[in-house]
Amino acid sequence: MKVTDILKKNEFSASFEFFPPKTSESSEALFNNIKDLLPLGPSFVSVTYGAGGTKQELTKNLVLKLRKDTNLCIVSHLTCVGHSQEEIHQLLENYNSADIKNLMVLRGDPPKGQNKFVAHDGGFEYAADLLGYIKKHFPDFDCGVAAYPEGHPETPNRLKEMDYLKAKVDQGADYICTQLFFDNNAFYDFCERCEIAGIKIPIVAGIMPISSLKGLKRMADLSGGSNFPAPLLRALNRADSEDGVSRVGIHWASEQVRDLVDNKVKGVHFYTLNQSKATVEIYKNLGIKNSGSLKKPSFFSL
Repeated sequence: MKVTDILKKNEFSASFEFFPPKTSESSEALFNNIKDLLPLGPSFVSVTYGAGGTKQELTKNLVLKLRKDTNLCIVSHLTCVGHSQEEIHQLLENYNSADIKNLMVLRGDPPKGQNKFVAHDGGFEYAADLLGYIKKHFPDFDCGVAAYPEGHPETPNRLKEMDYLKAKVDQGADYICTQLFFDNNAFYDFCERCEIAGIKIPIVAGIMPISSLKGLKRMADLSGGSNFPAPLLRALNRADSEDGVSRVGIHWASEQVRDLVDNKVKGVHFYTLNQSKATVEIYKNLGIKNSGSLKKPSFFSL
């Protein structure tokens, strides 16, 4: 099934993101966590390319394994990093043969050691270029694109940033999945700006629970423009242990998801960091066993 079909069929979707493990031990841990998350009933799952420009081969291997071993709807990240047009075309052929036709199309991060993205010889410079190529040669592929509610660090001009997003939509993007954010008002404002720009495709909200102070600093580096609201920082400062920090992060994310559901967003995408605990706890805090409960009438209305 394609993600757009899922988004059309359901009033709300909940999805999870994983990154490809680099060792056999981390692979085993990931699949144990996936087993913990399966009862939550994700609408789909995505597999990243890896922050910092890691190899596409790891992504492909995990996607194919998930396709073989589970019944999940799988979205593979595809970036412009480190590949020529011919190499990307071959990868798309491989996915097509394996009946994997859901992609998250991104420019990608510069490889480690590089501060600025430089297109590969014979490759693509922008996500919009890659997206246009996919839609021309593989028109039945379903393609999501990324967006940044609080701004992309490389694009301080927020008007141009919306122009770049609109360019991806004009090239055939099927839906949008946002970068993480901690202030829901920033997401709602972003959705309004999309409407003004004539962007009408579904928008899925990206949520990442804070699990540690080290993780918080990592988030700040990766997400660039994301704002950390003062009430969140005060709560984190009150925490007297790493477990306390995790509890604060899970509570904050739970309240974000509750508010997003109440405001009828199309979906929430959980950045799991290959862990299950935080996402499972969020579902418990919402008082639900699985994603299907978010689509049904209230218990009290029966």
